[in-house]
Amino acid sequence: MLVLSRQRDESIMIGDNVEITIVDVRGDKVRLGITAPKDISVHRREVYDAIQREKTEKKEKSQ
Repeated sequence: MLVLSRQRDESIMIGDNVEITIVDVRGDKVRLGITAPKDISVHRREVYDAIQREKTEKKEKSQ
């Protein structure tokens, strides 16, 4: 895991087309702005995990 320090309004680039900007920091919460092409899905981890579980369940039911 790469760990970086950033301040508000600073960004991190992932590849050539994904930019993550620190929008705000309040206490222990950080707000991020993510700019990515439409063909790249961006989800919070808990939402991503739920989507993956749903896909697995659908696949198991269809077998």
